[in-house]
Amino acid sequence: MAKPPKKLMEQVQDIIRLKHYSYSTEKTYISWIRRYIFFHDKRHPKDMGVDEVEAFLTHLAVQEKVSASTQNQAFNALLFLYREVLNIDLGQGINAKRAKTTRYH
Repeated sequence: MAKPPKKLMEQVQDIIRLKHYSYSTEKTYISWIRRYIFFHDKRHPKDMGVDEVEAFLTHLAVQEKVSASTQNQAFNALLFLYREVLNIDLGQGINAKRAKTTRYH
C-alpha cells in the first residue's frame, strides 16, 4: 500500500531541514506560510500566485502596519514556499505596497 503524499507543511519542514536552516527560521517560515494561507481563505498556494502574494504583503504593510523587516521576512518565507517547495517561479514582478522603513541615527 502506497504512502499518501505529505501535507504541504510537512513538505516545507522537510525541505527546511534538508537545507539545514535554523529551527527559528523553520518556525517563522511555517508561521508566515500559515498566515498567508488563512488570509486567502485556506486556498492552496499552488492555486495562487503573484496577485495573492502582493495582496498579502500589501495587507501586512497597510492594515497591520508591520515594519519593513517584518514584511521582508514574510516575503522571504513565501518565496521559499514557491521556489523550493512548489517549484513555481513567481518571477520578479512582486509589486506590493512596501512597509515604511524606519531611520535610526
